[in-house]
Parts: sequence; structure tokens; C-alpha cells
Amino acid sequence: MANLTTKYMGLNLKNPIIVGASNFVKDIDNIKKMEEAGAAAIVYKTLFEEQIELERLQLSEELNQYNERHAEMISLFPDIEHAGPTEHLMHLRKTVDAVTIPVIASLNCTFEETWLEYAKAIEQTGVNAIELNFYSIPGDFKKEEKAIINEQLDVVNHVKKSLRIPVSVKLSPFYTNVLNVVQMMYFEGVDGFVLFNRLFQPDIDIEKEAHHFPYNLSHPEDLRLPLRYIGLLHGEIHGSLCASTGIFTGADVIKMLLAGTDCVQVVSTLYKHGFDQIGKMLDEITVWMDHKKYTSLDDFRGKLSRKNMKDPFAYKRAQYVDILMKSEEIFFHYPQR
Repeated sequence: MANLTTKYMGLNLKNPIIVGASNFVKDIDNIKKMEEAGAAAIVYKTLFEEQIELERLQLSEELNQYNERHAEMISLFPDIEHAGPTEHLMHLRKTVDAVTIPVIASLNCTFEETWLEYAKAIEQTGVNAIELNFYSIPGDFKKEEKAIINEQLDVVNHVKKSLRIPVSVKLSPFYTNVLNVVQMMYFEGVDGFVLFNRLFQPDIDIEKEAHHFPYNLSHPEDLRLPLRYIGLLHGEIHGSLCASTGIFTGADVIKMLLAGTDCVQVVSTLYKHGFDQIGKMLDEITVWMDHKKYTSLDDFRGKLSRKNMKDPFAYKRAQYVDILMKSEEIFFHYPQR
């Protein structure tokens, strides 16, 4: 029988499938169903800076609404320091208590002080690790890319030094050199890297002439981008690698493992197929491994990474040249009308 166990940031996982951050976790029953379906770990939904600031603003308004109404009423709502998004932290703590598998928190902030403050608060909930979700949309034309990266490195450095639990970063692919950013963050102590963050993008309704934000589920072909970078990074850094985006089936997980990932995160496939999809994916992996006579994931992990392949061009631009050379094959797949 195939052994699907793996390690991620020092955490022992019963298999490589982690449920990524989503709204599923709002319901404890959903969380338990994920565990029963076979999930090896759960990433709790991201706590965003906007939530924190909104709650602080709402509380400030409540505390001050009677300030000038009557002198004797000024102390009716005494000033107190808001402890933050308490509901999020409360549900996070309940999630930790509800399951036996590892729970990973997710945090996205704007200011370094907020990153540090809430990373510490999250650690107190008992989570097994924290994922720093670097989702930044620059709005300043004069701010250079080096300044943005340095800010993120400072956040990583301070958070890592302040916490006892493992710290991962979930990155977008929109860096000039993702490999260099990963390496610099690894040197700052990051334990794991999630590739990649699927950013929510706006759309425009031309009838209403207004912005709207449609659901942002991934598609199977989206896995090719993280697969490339997992394949490039495997064996080059000692930090854990986690593939995310476009992973729908057991075959997709196998591809990522062959490229060199330690685990994967799934969300869209659960929205489309339900929680039972986790078990089906695990069965697919087991059948494939038995057919190939692999007994553990380490038997084939990274087999097709750049480090372990004889073809030096497999992950480079030569693929583009190769596709051009075989361009006539496309006509057999898409005949002209």
C-alpha cells in the first residue's frame, strides 16, 4: 500500500492535500467534513488589514458617539484599546479545537506593525503555523520594486523572530525574479513557500457601468505556472514548497510532486466537486503509485525537477522554441473551418 505521508514546514501530514484558505471554514461542520474526507491540513481564511481597520473604525465611532451629548454621559463609553477582529480569532481557535489535523492561519496586512501585532495574536489561538499572504497592489508610481520587496523582507524577518510556530509566505507570480525573492525570504528564515497566490481582479459590468468582483475560481490549466516554479526551486532551497492554483485531480497532485512539491493546496475543485473530491484525489494518487510500484512520495518527488533532469532546457525558454517547431501539430487538434 502506498504511503502518502509528507512533511511541510516540519509538520507531519498524512498526505499532501491541504485545503487552502476559503470561506468554507466559516462553518465548523464543513471543517469536520474536510477532515473526514481526507484533508491533511486546513488553511483558515485570511485575516485582512481592511477587516482590522474597519473594526477599529466601527468601535471608535461607537465609543465616541455620546462624547458631547451631555457632560455626565461622557464616561458612558470609556475609551478602551480595541483587541482587534475578535470574531475571526475566536473562530480560528474553535477550528483548532474542532479537528485533529494541523490548522494554518493566513494573514494579509499593509503596515509592518499590524503584521507583527496580529501574527502574535494568531499564534495565541493554538494554530500550527501561519501563512503570510503577500497581496499588495501598489498605487504609488514613484515607489520602486526594490522598496516593496525590502518591506516584505522586513515583515518576514520581524514576524519570524517573534513567533515560535513555522512561518510560510504565499507569493504572487508578479515579481521580476520570483526565484530571487524566494531565496531572499528563505535567508530571512521563512519555513515554506506557497506558489502562487490567486489574486482577485476587478471586472466591469458594461450595462451598469460599474465595477464588480466575480468569483475567482482557478482552471486546470492554471497549474502550469506553479508547476514551472516548483520544478525550478526543488533541491535549490531547503524550505518547504507548496503548490497552489489549478489543482483539481489526483493527476494534478502527481504532476506537482514529480516537479518537487511537498504538498498542494486546493480550493476551487472543492467548490466545483464537493469535499468528497479529496478522497477521490487520494485514491487516484494511490492507484498511480501502486501501478508505478512507488511505495512513498519521496520515491518520485522532484524526479522531473530541473535539478534532477538531464534536459537543461525543460524549464527554460527553449520550450517556446520547441512549440514553434511543432506548430503544425495544433492543426490536428483544432482543424480549420
